[in-house]
Amino acid sequence: MRRSLAAGIFVLLCASVARTGYTVRIELKNDTTRERQTKEQLERLLASYDLRKYTFTDEVIVDEHSIPHSHPVLTLHTRHLNSDDQLLSTYVHEQLHWYLTAHREQTQSAEAELRKLYPKVPVGYPNGADDEESTYLDLIDCYLEMQADRQLLGPDRAAAVMKFWAGYHYRWAYRTVMVDEKSIAGVISRANLEIN
Repeated sequence: MRRSLAAGIFVLLCASVARTGYTVRIELKNDTTRERQTKEQLERLLASYDLRKYTFTDEVIVDEHSIPHSHPVLTLHTRHLNSDDQLLSTYVHEQLHWYLTAHREQTQSAEAELRKLYPKVPVGYPNGADDEESTYLDLIDCYLEMQADRQLLGPDRAAAVMKFWAGYHYRWAYRTVMVDEKSIAGVISRANLEIN
């Protein structure tokens, strides 16, 4: 019975890897209960959604004492155990920073155009990022995140997640991409930053 169960789990895992076509390694910084739960939650999301299009690094650390960030290793916290949608959106947001790093010339072009549209942007929590350049970068990232969330979660759940973020952090960036979506879409398109 145990051998049969183990073989079934192995086949299920292989089918999942074959279906998704990618593997993400998730490490725990402190090996706490909440970190283990977040790892299990993320593994379930990775198996449930086809995230190949939005996966640009295959290494993830879960650290309950850290603010989510993309570099040098994509790091997630444990605050979204009660919301799969928020964890998925955070994961995609940090992955998108890797995408923008890999497309630096296009990103700089988009940032230059955004500076003309929004010559003064907030700096610092909760409305902006650490500096002006980071705020423009997060404006691009938040726009791409919104598009990804819509594809993955559907329009209603994506709207709920974006509304949550608009009251949580990078408030100006999230509010701006929701209000000025058409203008920002044009910037992203002209910079060839759309994810296909």
